[in-house]
Amino acid sequence: MKKSITTPPPFRFWVLHFTFYILLASCSVQKAVQRSALKTMLDAPALQTAHIGISIYEPATGKYWYNHQGDKYFVPASNVKIPTCYAAMKYLGDSLVGLKYHKDDNGYILQGTGDPTFLHRDFKRQPVFDFLKTVSKSSDVNFTIKNWEEQHLGLGWSWNDFSEAYLAERSPFPIYGNIITLHLNKAQLLTIPNIVQKNIVLTPGIVSLDSIQIQRSFEENSWIVSPANSRFSRTNIPFKNSGYDPMLYLLDDTLKPRIEIKTLQRHFPKDYYTIHSQPTDSLLKPMMHRSDNFFAEQALLVVSNEKLGIMNDAKIIDTILKTDFKDLPQKPRWVDGSGLSRYNLFTPQDMVAILGKMQTEFGMNRIKTIFATGNEGTLSNYYKADSGYIYAKTGTLSGVVAISGFMETSSGKNLIFSVLVNNHQAPATEVRRAVEGFIQTIRKKY
Repeated sequence: MKKSITTPPPFRFWVLHFTFYILLASCSVQKAVQRSALKTMLDAPALQTAHIGISIYEPATGKYWYNHQGDKYFVPASNVKIPTCYAAMKYLGDSLVGLKYHKDDNGYILQGTGDPTFLHRDFKRQPVFDFLKTVSKSSDVNFTIKNWEEQHLGLGWSWNDFSEAYLAERSPFPIYGNIITLHLNKAQLLTIPNIVQKNIVLTPGIVSLDSIQIQRSFEENSWIVSPANSRFSRTNIPFKNSGYDPMLYLLDDTLKPRIEIKTLQRHFPKDYYTIHSQPTDSLLKPMMHRSDNFFAEQALLVVSNEKLGIMNDAKIIDTILKTDFKDLPQKPRWVDGSGLSRYNLFTPQDMVAILGKMQTEFGMNRIKTIFATGNEGTLSNYYKADSGYIYAKTGTLSGVVAISGFMETSSGKNLIFSVLVNNHQAPATEVRRAVEGFIQTIRKKY
């Protein structure tokens, strides 16, 4: 009896068979994620009237797990610090240039770089200040201001918040974080630095300094103290900038022995020395963890100065969009470093693409030292069970909640995600909790 021989299916059959199951699995994941999005976010009462964009991407496969309006534009709030952080990581090297100087027989010519760490309370070591203390008071010392091409308030900022600490003005050579601190000490109202003590204006009707409110005059650096029902102990208020003048005024009070520093309108000499101030990531970590607007604004200006030789947001943003970000899925509208402006418009897919570039170029080890994880920084009291598995940047404005970052799922898959919510009318906490529920579901189930 002749035995029949079964011929194995051709190789092409197995390839098609395997591809079919991969596509089937992919579709099932997408549908499951879609159901999770509907249950935890899209149908949530707090988000019924909101505009929502979601993108979840797996770099290993090059596939999106889920896109809900991922190609639509949203106001990203402080998620704008993500492209700013990318630019700083790429162009600022290991340490910040805090000052450039040229020395000849006539004295010193100095150039500010926009470095926000000079005499900032976060940084105890101050190499630039140490250098200035060595400059002879008999030398001519001049700051060139030709590299400053910016305004002190950003495009589209809310001007009526001018007295709030999160709206510190930008400048070519920041000092003390461009903030004045006012505090009570033994029933006395004191300032840091001391020199602005004389700029305090007490209004009539103050019974006790324990119950006051303080606001800066819009037009000048005077601090108006008036009666209030709330208890006062300490506040931080931005000072008004006008070129180098406030910095020179405050530095004159701090620097001992005093030296006379002037400003001049001339280009900086080509032969110069640099003084490095702080490790770059020591600036970027608080910028991302506490969403420090001032650090973000100045970081972008430092990048501009290093790459273009001038400090100008529009020009450095245009340069980065045409080079590093030329292949983004959608061209964003990017106008400042911090996200304070509502003129910024990004898509969730843009955020995913920028985070992907960051991961590819700098690696997760560095990212994990800069981004906050669960229950850290602006993620405090959120994602507590996800510490070490989620690293992200939040964003908040009135009607805006955003979060974009990296996650490792329970099965070990590495994802990049972006959730942008605009025009919600619910309390921000309710919106954040709904987004948190969705992100946590993805991490735990897949």
